[in-house]
Amino acid sequence: MGDVAMSAPVVRALIEQYPKVNITILTRGFFKPFFRDIPRVTVFSAEVKGKHKGVRGLYKLAQELNKSHFFAVADLHHVLRSKILKLFLNSKRFIALDKGREAKRLLVSGEKFEPLKTTLQRYVDVFDKLGFPVDLSKPTFPKRVALNEKLLELLGRDSKKWIGIAPFAAHQGKVYPLDLMKQVVEKLTADYKVILFGGKEDRDPLSRFENTINLAGKLSFDEELDIISNLDIMLSMDSGNAHLAAMLGVKVITIWGVTHPFAGFAPFNQPGDYALCADRIQFPKVPTSVYGNKYPEGYENAAGSIAPEVVVTKINRVLASI
Repeated sequence: MGDVAMSAPVVRALIEQYPKVNITILTRGFFKPFFRDIPRVTVFSAEVKGKHKGVRGLYKLAQELNKSHFFAVADLHHVLRSKILKLFLNSKRFIALDKGREAKRLLVSGEKFEPLKTTLQRYVDVFDKLGFPVDLSKPTFPKRVALNEKLLELLGRDSKKWIGIAPFAAHQGKVYPLDLMKQVVEKLTADYKVILFGGKEDRDPLSRFENTINLAGKLSFDEELDIISNLDIMLSMDSGNAHLAAMLGVKVITIWGVTHPFAGFAPFNQPGDYALCADRIQFPKVPTSVYGNKYPEGYENAAGSIAPEVVVTKINRVLASI
């Protein structure tokens, strides 16, 4: 999800800078809301668990896509599925993402600890090779969505600033310890409204605090995006919610455990000091992997080396500057 969300600012800039260009986004239907307000963008849903599953399914998908006669194809994912799909597409101009696998290997092995090219820049490079250089230096974002009565009733109508918190991630090594997150939430709810985000499977251990609302699994994806667009700030792990907020122009504070922003996955258009990273003196092998799925014993709570006071202070300072 995060990879697709990171592509949205690039697509928006491309559309704005090339008024005669039309884009078809091939992705899972669930991600269609990411591009809902960008003109001249059509989303084609890939049913990879249904009729487009397997090699035969990809051939069928290609036959459907070939009816549109695309000028060029930009592969922003560059995985086995897109490589197979390429074989069946009629377009002669096909540029695939350079994932920088060797540079990332050196980073997680500890051989080199230096910032790598960002994923956003890698996306830009693809379009550059197709003849469409994209400038991300002056990004634009969608306007805040006017919330409907249902959402206003759910969230309340007081004047407190809204802080979104997405406390979970796909892998334990990227998650801030729950006992520390409770301290963060407790401190923040004294002055702000805290809105919790997550999937249906996520537990509800934080909404016992006053001024806290848990939205995990309760709303449609469109409705969640509407609310995120109205946040004053988002606190997230290195996870998809950080990129959702960033693509909507929301300030994002991220917590990093066994992963690190040097791998290129920091949310778009956020200052470097908005990324709060695990203590590398205490955990010198960080980053242990690019995606947080691999880490040595004892590193599962690396994010816990970031004190709750540091998180709260950073949020307060950013909110005070808005």
